Amino acid sequence: MSTEPDVPDLTRDDRLSDLTESGWSSFFVACAAVTLLTTITISAMLLYRSGQFFAEYSIVEFLTGTTFRASAELFGIVPLVIATLAVTITAGLIALPVGTLTAIYLSEYARPRTRAILKPLLEILAGVPTIVYGIFALIYVTPALQLLFPSLPTFNLLSASLMIGIMTIPMVSSISEDAMSAVPDDLRRAGYGLGATKYEVSTGIVLPASLSGIASSYILAVSRAIGETMIIAVAAGTLATMPPVREAGGVVPYVHPGDVLLEPGMTITSAMVHTRGGELTGGSLAYDALFALGITLFVVTLTLNVVSDVIAERYREEY
Repeated sequence: MSTEPDVPDLTRDDRLSDLTESGWSSFFVACAAVTLLTTITISAMLLYRSGQFFAEYSIVEFLTGTTFRASAELFGIVPLVIATLAVTITAGLIALPVGTLTAIYLSEYARPRTRAILKPLLEILAGVPTIVYGIFALIYVTPALQLLFPSLPTFNLLSASLMIGIMTIPMVSSISEDAMSAVPDDLRRAGYGLGATKYEVSTGIVLPASLSGIASSYILAVSRAIGETMIIAVAAGTLATMPPVREAGGVVPYVHPGDVLLEPGMTITSAMVHTRGGELTGGSLAYDALFALGITLFVVTLTLNVVSDVIAERYREEY
């Protein structure tokens, strides 16, 4: 009597199938190789051209300088970093809580019919061109803000930050809702069986269980806000201003958010756009400065993506 298990062979073993599978496998490997090669090429180009820039311009002056004016060959990145941080933090204060609460509603409270209507609408909002957001901020948001701040100039970082926050809400809500929907219903039923309310199940069971996906959505939204260009270029102006540095208690230096958001400004990305839009020739110092700004953004975005992967691995739940 044979002791081998009677397990049917469900695989198709013929030459045509093997050839087809090998072809698809090679195609997918080629696609992955193209992606990897593109990333390596961009990284190498940024390193090479930024290296040429730092060979002529002091890296210390670049990182600590308080004046950015390409026409005068002054490339201090401090005012650009301050504006970028102000815009990113303000946008995050809007997108992260609103997006998370929207995801909780869609995942736990909305009826299937309501969810089927609202989620595609959010996806449509994510597909609106960013220049439309910029024009909306310039024409409608800024005049509304001027009712609260009469001295607010036409071009300012506050209206641009608000629109970037609104633009990134769908990213947070969609990814977070997907993470919450992936939580097994058994966990929810266990909570209800112990007498928990829907609010307690949503915040005490579903939210912690989907923390890795929610954290990833936060990092992606922040990266999106840092890299946004057109909204800043349209609504925030073209002036890289260094805000006044105040002192707390006469000792600790700080920059007041109002001195940044209520004035025109340039982020790193908008500085690249406006620098490239001038009379720029290849091989000039200003031209190479674009790559120095690019490598700065590349490092920041890469760091955020690595942090996102670490958080996702650390808090990922396996069911």
